[in-house]
Amino acid sequence: MNSSPTPNEFNPIEGLENTPFSADPGLQRLTLRLKSNIRRDTLIQKELDQLRIQLQSDRVVLYYFYYQWKGQVTFESLSQDIFSIYGSIGADGCFNQEYAEYYQNGRTRAIADIETASIHPCHQNFLRSINVRANLAVPVLVDQELWGLLIVHHCQYPHVWSSAELELMKTAAETLSRVPEMANSKE
Repeated sequence: MNSSPTPNEFNPIEGLENTPFSADPGLQRLTLRLKSNIRRDTLIQKELDQLRIQLQSDRVVLYYFYYQWKGQVTFESLSQDIFSIYGSIGADGCFNQEYAEYYQNGRTRAIADIETASIHPCHQNFLRSINVRANLAVPVLVDQELWGLLIVHHCQYPHVWSSAELELMKTAAETLSRVPEMANSKE
């Protein structure tokens, strides 16, 4: 009889420190890092889910800058799966140092309707390509540096953003910036 565990019988990460392998310092570090990342990811996902529900929106994303204003959607909360843009990268030609500085200085951007707003055609075409009709973006600053953007989308209809919605997004971005492991996520 094979005594190897089946995939469903593996110990959860929480119990790993009590195994015979726990004497291995490398394994201990890996376990702690995995636990930390899982905690961070769970907190971020809960925050995005709450925002989407409170804002009654189609999509909330966390867009992370991994290198010189090139970024990627690393988390999302969706009203329907068809709105997923998980893993998408931004339109690199649209976001440059000038825009990064605006967001670094706390700029927020609320667009009620991308079809009638006065926005750069590059940005407008990008938003169309990901089925955005209304967009609200706020910076996520970690250690006073632009880490990413917290963005909410209405995909089907225009939406005039209220000051309360903007404040809710700013508060959420501040909350996300204080997630203890957020600063370590660039590793």
